[in-house]
Parts: sequence; structure tokens; C-alpha cells
Amino acid sequence: MKQDMIVVLDLGSEENPKIAREIRALGVYSEIHPHDITLTELKALPNVKGVILNGGPNRVVDGTAIDVAQEIYDCDIPALLVDHRGDDPWPADDGARKTALENFVFTICGADANWNMDNFIADQVELIRRQVGDKKVLLALSGGVDSSVVAALLIRAIGKQLTCVHVNHGLLRKGEPEQVVQVFRDEMDANLVYVDAVDRFLDKLAGVADPEKKRKIIGAEFIRVFEEEARKLDGIKFLGQGTIYPDIIESGTKTVKAVKSHHNVGGLPEDLDFELVEPLKMLFKDEVRACGKALGLPDSMVYRQPFPGPGLGVRCLGAITRDRLEAVRESDAILREEFARNGLEGKVWQYFTAIPDLRSVGVRDNQRAEEWCVIIRAVNTVDAMTATVENVPFDLLQHITARITSEVKGVNRVLFDLTPKPTGTIEFE
Repeated sequence: MKQDMIVVLDLGSEENPKIAREIRALGVYSEIHPHDITLTELKALPNVKGVILNGGPNRVVDGTAIDVAQEIYDCDIPALLVDHRGDDPWPADDGARKTALENFVFTICGADANWNMDNFIADQVELIRRQVGDKKVLLALSGGVDSSVVAALLIRAIGKQLTCVHVNHGLLRKGEPEQVVQVFRDEMDANLVYVDAVDRFLDKLAGVADPEKKRKIIGAEFIRVFEEEARKLDGIKFLGQGTIYPDIIESGTKTVKAVKSHHNVGGLPEDLDFELVEPLKMLFKDEVRACGKALGLPDSMVYRQPFPGPGLGVRCLGAITRDRLEAVRESDAILREEFARNGLEGKVWQYFTAIPDLRSVGVRDNQRAEEWCVIIRAVNTVDAMTATVENVPFDLLQHITARITSEVKGVNRVLFDLTPKPTGTIEFE
């Protein structure tokens, strides 16, 4: 079933993702496209019922105010102008915004509320089968939400044509490699290849402090590993990836500077031998979870805490060392254990520890000791585009501090991050 679409044209607004999500919440599909889209390109998109020209503070690029082509103003596709010159902003009141969108989407555009996960899955299964044909797909299976939902969707579409590869790059949380093997190979009967690449990754990352370089190294090395595994298998032509919409948005647009590079957006080597299969690339995080539920995945997998593609590599801040990486892993395990024990596991969207490459003076065994500090981050969000800080009880923080400083080697301080997104990002790197 083809779903109706409202296109948001990016004229420099920072609220484009919010508007697209609000339209989807009405049951109508929405995508964000650049301001310089041509009328031919716009009409080539499926079932476009209307466009929203959405301007904002980034509308001036290289000294010139950007605008859409006159042919789009003149065409027969209904358009909503929240004046993109900034003179007539969106209503601040959520109720007024919803009313304005409902009137435009349903009354003016005549769109049908046919955006739902069942229709999305049916469309993606058809698209995957059309793209892949009788060839085979290799999927990087971390066991996180995104890769698990991609695996379930690919299994629905192509079954045994899928081979899942789990790479232990040494940057996973405590116990995760063992859990991935148990769940997917033993319980779900997936075609799973386990690759121990710990030394390979950590050797490549030795001495690299810049977070963007770390992400690109990790992303490129991942693809190299998959290429090697693919050579051992017959008929592998495609690489499945769990790219989602925030990954694409945060990696930069024509009017918005990149927040950060994602290992699966723009960090791939130029000689990539695979064609990509990215069925979740237009979904926000909560929609990925809804997709997983519709595919029949268990809650324990669907609502698993998000984990970045580069893993603990972006939580061992600065140049990665094996001892500090292990301290991140152990402190994170303590935090997760205490949050689960105190009823915060399902309440807080994401929580983790990070350790900067910074030592401070402390006291250990009645002697001066220069050791690391652990930073705790606990945030809540719906779409990963904005986030608020969880109000963790102070006595629990004191207990976690006592455990970390006594159980984790080389740590003498614990700090709690109070910064929302924005101005901070969810991760530190």
C-alpha cells in the first residue's frame, strides 16, 4: 500500500525533524528534502500530497538567503508557508500547531492517514525483495535495537538469504558478545558468524584522540571485516545497515552543519564492494521500536538501551587505552546493575559512563594517587534529537560512586552530567 506523503522543504529551520514527526503522528508519512529540489524530483517522490516550506535561522547560506525554485511555488501541489523569511513563525502553542497541521494535511492536501508500521513493513518487504532479488545480504548484528530490527525485517523479506555477522571489536559493553551469540544463534536460529577482532580494532585506534577520526576508523574497519567475511561466502552482494533518520540528519544537510559523523553515514570507504540495504533510514528511534514490536520482537530486545555504533570507543574519551577502556566497561556495568536494581532500567532512555583522558589527584590506601574520573550520563528522549537529564536520586548516586571508586581499578572520582541536548549531545564524542 502506497502511503501519502507531506514533504518538508528545508529552508534553514532547526525544527524540520519536529515538524516531520508531528505530521507522522497524525498518521501521514513525511520526509525532509533540500530546498533546491526540482519540481521533477519532487513529483517523482511517491504520493506527494503537499509541501511545507520551512525557513529558519540557517536560511542564509554563504551570504545569500536560500529559497525554493519558482516552479514549485507555481505548481499544483498545495504548499504551506510559515514564512521562511522568519516574519511569521510557527505557533508556539502545541495545540495551535497541531490544528494548523491537521487543517493543511487533511483539509487542504486531502491526505489519508495511512502511515502505520504494518504498511511500512509491507512496503519495505516489497522494496527489499525487489532490490536484493535472489542474492545474499550480510548484516552487521550488534544486538542493539537498530540492527535487531533490521535483522527481523530482512528475515521477513528474504529469510535464509541473510547472514548475520557479529564483530567483537573490543568496544562492547560487559557480557554483550556472549549475549548476542546466545540470543541470535541459540534462540533465534539465525545464520550468525562471530568474529573476534578486538586486537585488530584497538591496534588501529592506538593513539587516535580525535573523535571524528575514531568514528571513521571504526566504520571503515567494520566494512573491511565484512568484506573479508563476504569473501568466505557465496553470492554476497549487499550489506544491511541499521541507519536511522537521526543518523542522516545529524551528519549534516545543505543548511545545517554536521553534529557528528555516524559510522554508517559518510564514513564508508570509497572502494566499498557492497550495495547497501538500509530499510530503517527514514525512521526516528521511537518508530524503529514500533517497527520491532510489529515484527514480533520481544520487549527485551525492542526496548534495549541504545548503544552507539562505535561502542565504548566514543565513551573512552580521547586516545583509547586498554586499561581505561576496561575501566569504562566495568563502571558502565555497575551503573546498569544499580539502575536495574533501583527501578530505573525501563524508566531512563539511555545511561552510561564515560572516562576522559584526564587524571586528578586523589587518595588511595592513604597515599596520593593520580587516577581517572568517571562521568555518569542519564538522559530521556523520544526521538534522540533532543534530550533531558534524568533526576537520579542523590543517595543512589552516592552508592554508585562508592561502588565505582572501590571496584573499578584506576578511578578516584565520579561526576554526574547535568547537560541537556542541546547544548550537549547525548554522547560526549
